[in-house]
Order: sequence, then C-alpha cells, then structure tokens
Amino acid sequence: MDKIAIVILNWNGAQMLGQYLPSVLNYSRDEATVYVADNASTDNSVDLLRKHFPECKLILLDKNWGFADGYNKALAQIEAEYYLLLNSDIEVTHHWLTPLVEFMDNHPEVAACQPKLLSVFDHDSFEYAGACGGFLDRYGYPFCRGRIFETVEADNGQYDYPTEILWATGAALLVRARDYNKVGGLDGRFFAHNEEIDLCWRLRLLGRKIVCIPESQIYHVGGGTLPKSNPMKTFLNFRNNLTMLYKCLPDEELHHVMRVRWALDYLAAWEMLILKHSWGDFKAVYRARHAFKQWRKDFDADRKAIQQSRVAKEIPEQRHFSLLWQYYVKGCKYFSQLPGRT
Repeated sequence: MDKIAIVILNWNGAQMLGQYLPSVLNYSRDEATVYVADNASTDNSVDLLRKHFPECKLILLDKNWGFADGYNKALAQIEAEYYLLLNSDIEVTHHWLTPLVEFMDNHPEVAACQPKLLSVFDHDSFEYAGACGGFLDRYGYPFCRGRIFETVEADNGQYDYPTEILWATGAALLVRARDYNKVGGLDGRFFAHNEEIDLCWRLRLLGRKIVCIPESQIYHVGGGTLPKSNPMKTFLNFRNNLTMLYKCLPDEELHHVMRVRWALDYLAAWEMLILKHSWGDFKAVYRARHAFKQWRKDFDADRKAIQQSRVAKEIPEQRHFSLLWQYYVKGCKYFSQLPGRT
C-alpha cells in the first residue's frame, strides 16, 4: 500500500501534462506514487504518458466520468493512506509535499488539507480556485483567504499560518483515504464544480477538520476545461451549490436560506443579462434552478443520513453574514476586512 498516492485526473489535457507533470515527478516521486487517471481522452494524452512518463502509473477509465466520479472510480483502484487529488495544470515546488504530510501525520483529527495556491502567471498573487483556504457565507457563497468573488489579493505573507477552513480546493486536496471512503467520496452526480466543498462540508459535519498549510505552496493555471464565462460552468456551479446546501444545512436554516437564494439567484441571472449581456449565463441560471428542483428528491436520503450522523452543531468556518452584503454594500473586498475573520 502507498503512503501517498498523487492522482491527477486528465481529460484531453496532453498539453498541460507535458508542461506541468515533470515538476510533480521531480519534486514528489521520492515521497509519493504518481498516478494519472485518464477520463477516456481523445487527444494524445495516453500516448504521451506511455512514451514520456513511463514512471507514472496509468489508470484508464472507460468514459469521461467528470471530475467527481472520475476521481471516485480512480481512487477505488488505489490503496494508500493518503490521496492527493491534483489538477493537471499545477506546478509544484521543492519541499511542497512534506509540510502537508507531516501536519497530517501529527494531527489525526484533520481529515484533509491544502497548500497555498498562487498563480502561475503572477507568483506574487493568489490563484482564484482555493487561494489560501476556503469558507462559506450563510447563503452558500464560497470565498477564500486571498479571494472574494473576482477580487484576488496579492500574497504578502498575510495568511502564512495554518488555519482551519471549511473546504480545501480540489486543485490540490490531500485527504485521508479512510475519511474519503467513510463519507462515500465525492458526489459523482455533481460531475464537476462544488464537489470538493460538498465533500469537506460533510467531513466537517462529522467533526473532522480541514486545514490550509501555507508552508507548502504551488502554482495553478486555473480555469480547467471550462473557462469562467462558459454557461455550462454557470449551470453546474448554481445547480451543485443549491444541492450541497440542501444536503448539508440543518433543518432550522434550510428553508430560510433556500428562500433567500431563490431571490438572489434570479437577481444574479438578470445581472448577467443586463450588465454583462450574457444570454447564455442568464439561461444557465434558470436551467440550474429547474434542474435542482427536478432532482432534489434524489438527495432526500443523503440529507437524512447527513443530518442524522452530524456531530458538529456549529461550524465556525461557515460564517453567518451575507458575503454579497459585505462585498457590494460595505465594500469589504479582502478577507481581512470581513467580520469574524481567522
């Protein structure tokens, strides 16, 4: 059994693999086994791996299962103490892995952690997808130390201390295999987007902790296979975020939050149409709301099981304020300006 299995999920990402996989191998192979799980790519990814990276262990999946179920099916074939889910567009650095694993070894109460994510294009700035650890506001809007909505901070060492967070980025997520398997892994029905937040939230409800370890830092391209402006990304983000809230919110909060989100989601849709002239994103929000309504009953059993097994009644990393109010009305653009910051 491996102690650490680094698993890169790939779909038509030959260019990214060719550019960034060498850094993972150079700085990780002495400490971990590196796997690439291929989601039935139609480019030359598999040939590239076999020819140029024979030291990687290759897992071939039979179709594109998406991010969530792709990882579930790949990890089911790996025996390890720790899984490290790593995007293909990550450049790692010397000594990146050791602080993460040492912290986990010394803190058995921690289920998962992440490094500090900086931008490949600007090494002095945080990267959007995870920055220095993730949180949620009362209505399910995610934010990070170093990133609120589209405002990304420069890294001046202001978050260079470990802290407990609600969610660790799926771009570089180190998780204990037993914790991952205990909660059933990522929710494959999500396909992509919000699945790592959902996973970490479920772990937090069981009393397990999630931490950011900024001593480890890596560089992320970001964007993945779908650019931010893609309506499919908008659809998945809204549908999955609502589903996550339905699964994880306690009974006393659920109905209020869902009523507020109904108004906020349609307000967002019209803002996308009127101010951004994005008809595709406008329709995507409406489709997401409809899709959530249609499949909500499929998550009734999940919700019941999560609520019955929850240990943590109060999770400090899910803040009680409205992020929209803090950001747009009160002008809080940085994490350090938010109430109750860590």
